[in-house]
Amino acid sequence: MSVLTRDEALSRAKLLDVHRYTIELDLTTGDETFESVTVIRFAARANGDTFVEVRPDTLHSVTLDGEPLDPQTLDDNRLSLKHLTAGDHELRVRASMRYSRTGEGMHRFTDPTDGETYLYTQLFMDDVQRVFAAFDQPDLKAVFDLTVKAPEEWTVLANGITEHLGEGRWQAAPTPLISTYLVAVAAGPWHSVRTEHSGLPFGIHCRRSLAPHLDADADELLEITRQCYDRYHEKFEEPYPFDSYDQAFVPEFNAGAMENPGLVTFRDEFVYRSAVTDTERQTRAMVIAHEMAHMWFGDLVTLQWWDDIWLNESFAEYMGYQTLTEATRFTDTWTDFGVVRKAWGYDADQRPTTHPVAPENVDDTASALLNFDGISYAKGASALRQLVTWLGEKDFLAGINTHFARHRFANATLADFIDSLAAHTDRDVHAWADAWLRTTGVDTLTPTLNGSNGDHTLTVVHKGSRPHRVAVGLYDLDLGDDGRLTLRERLEVDIPQSAPQPIGKRPALLLLNDGDLTYTKIRFDPASFETLRTGLSGLPDPLTRAVVWNALRDAVRDGELAPTAYLEAARAHLPQETDLALAQGVLAFASAQVAGRYLTPEQRPAALATLSALCRDLIRRTEDGDHPGLRLIAVRHFIDVAAHPDTIAAWLADGTVPGGPELDPDLRWRVLARLAVLGATDETAIAAELDRDPSATGREGAARCRAALPDAEAKRTAWAAMFEGDDLSNYLFTATAQGFWQPEQADLVSAYVPRFYQDAVAVAARRGPAIADAAGRWAFPAHAVDPDTLRLGEECLTDADPTPALRRKLADQLDDLTRALRVREARQA
Repeated sequence: MSVLTRDEALSRAKLLDVHRYTIELDLTTGDETFESVTVIRFAARANGDTFVEVRPDTLHSVTLDGEPLDPQTLDDNRLSLKHLTAGDHELRVRASMRYSRTGEGMHRFTDPTDGETYLYTQLFMDDVQRVFAAFDQPDLKAVFDLTVKAPEEWTVLANGITEHLGEGRWQAAPTPLISTYLVAVAAGPWHSVRTEHSGLPFGIHCRRSLAPHLDADADELLEITRQCYDRYHEKFEEPYPFDSYDQAFVPEFNAGAMENPGLVTFRDEFVYRSAVTDTERQTRAMVIAHEMAHMWFGDLVTLQWWDDIWLNESFAEYMGYQTLTEATRFTDTWTDFGVVRKAWGYDADQRPTTHPVAPENVDDTASALLNFDGISYAKGASALRQLVTWLGEKDFLAGINTHFARHRFANATLADFIDSLAAHTDRDVHAWADAWLRTTGVDTLTPTLNGSNGDHTLTVVHKGSRPHRVAVGLYDLDLGDDGRLTLRERLEVDIPQSAPQPIGKRPALLLLNDGDLTYTKIRFDPASFETLRTGLSGLPDPLTRAVVWNALRDAVRDGELAPTAYLEAARAHLPQETDLALAQGVLAFASAQVAGRYLTPEQRPAALATLSALCRDLIRRTEDGDHPGLRLIAVRHFIDVAAHPDTIAAWLADGTVPGGPELDPDLRWRVLARLAVLGATDETAIAAELDRDPSATGREGAARCRAALPDAEAKRTAWAAMFEGDDLSNYLFTATAQGFWQPEQADLVSAYVPRFYQDAVAVAARRGPAIADAAGRWAFPAHAVDPDTLRLGEECLTDADPTPALRRKLADQLDDLTRALRVREARQA
């Protein structure tokens, strides 16, 4: 497919002024394709040539100003419009379009639970062309007028309020000016819960088979929605700019959610059918807050070109966490951000594929798609949090409101954003942007203490180039509570320093970036590190503990701390942990990275034994029922690291963990998957479990279990399903890939390691970016930490010409592999 270049977009934007799209979709024409008729009214500012994008199954007819154009002139996804004259024009395109199974374009899903079918659009970047013809770039905003024909019993949702005209025809209210990629349709026999708030209709929607689970959480979901809506109206002077607010939880969705104006789509795993922790509920609430922030930053004011995607995502990420903390019961969101999201950003920013938060060289849409990563989200949000610390929230919000007023229903650039902020402060915001948004990599701050007795000073060694305003926590041992640390003082220090910082008596622990207000790696002075060996769990604030755990994680990844030392810290301190995000984050890193990659196969059994003992301690500690979330985390990880099947097989047979929880569908599939890895179950048991749970999630669980069986035929079947056929949906592909590679089965799957590169290149080219992403992320042999795997991957990048999406994923995986090899070598030196 031809990709749109920045130069082409600039030229087309100079030539065209697009006024209105009138779109008719007929979703009643069969299971494979639907009918799409598009009328585009636009004006040319001068005589010239241009093109419109469309990717049809069949292009039936095209007329320009009533004159037919030859459909055979369609070149890939581009239809040329030659010899346009200055003035108004009308383009009409009629086509049959193909449904998607990969979450791109118009995705079609049939629920195995009840046979009902659901459709929804995901038109991000350039997938609008899969649904209707468009001048597909973000700065050609227009009004969209949509009509949909659907089966009579269906409901159709769209960006604006929809009206059923009868006989399955639905009309959506015309939108304000929005970008093509933000148009949305969701059609099917939805279960809906509707209400009204501040004069606007609100609705939440899901598949009928999930109705009881949505109803159980409806009050919480709508309360979070109302609280965020009200808080944004306290922060923003511009009112919510659309006529309704619907949130649809849709199946097989690739992202967490999509900020379509008036119709936000979420992955329907957020409709919980099994027990979850409160941190998982917080994550769902954060996504609600994040997507609502986009209604202003992204939808009302939209990036001009994809190099400013961070303007959308970093802002929504920051606002999502901050607004949740201010407006809802979830008041500790920044701990989860520090443990989960920030680590994502740090990892991405240390790879060869890193890029500035605001890159200057996004030449086309294929390049832009690769920048939806930990840098655009987590690093960008961290940069904004540091900006608010440096600038002050009052001036920051004043700048934001100026930005909305200047560019409402239009497009803006980084320069526009910085100019809006600069209008409300004497600080040099442009210099801050150059230092933070145009540079790559992670700074490192290391403390050096000098002095004696009660007169010490702090000098921070700064490796990097960015200015930081950090809090420095000084902690002393609590003489009345052995093992507890108390905060003596928290100092504000600007980096680089103008002079050493007096700190008085040497503390037991000196912690840089206490409160996690900047984006940097930190190290410890030797005395502080010794304090942490026994005192980490004695730190009073979970966000402070998160900063410490992140520093230990970074030290392991950088080869400065032995992976076994991280396990020892987890074994010593996690049994006392009360914060769910921290417990989950530490256990996840310890099991997946430390035990799974950084330690050798020979060391893995001892690591799993350590983690099993840790989880047993947490399970025993939570027998009183006061910490159900912590107990659930411990049970999940105990299952995942089980080296012997007896205990978890007994849980499955009994349907419960002794003392709880009962095994709900998610836990049952989790146990069965681990039993499959250990060779302690078979196809008969998997089929029986699928009969018990025939849902979409059940199908994914069965695919994961079957791929995990330690049997040559099971591996052949799973591999063929992923790479030789195109029948697997995006979710079933991912589930199969998650089951396939297991460290315990390295010998069994060794022949597939070299095959992966060839077959991944082919499936990515054949099935597109979503499957390319899944193949590179989940089907990569991450367990195979050896030089041959690295060599084969480098040869693939050099010789096999993978698609851009796969190339990016492979480059990242190979860098992670190189890091794992370095960590192992550092321990052997």
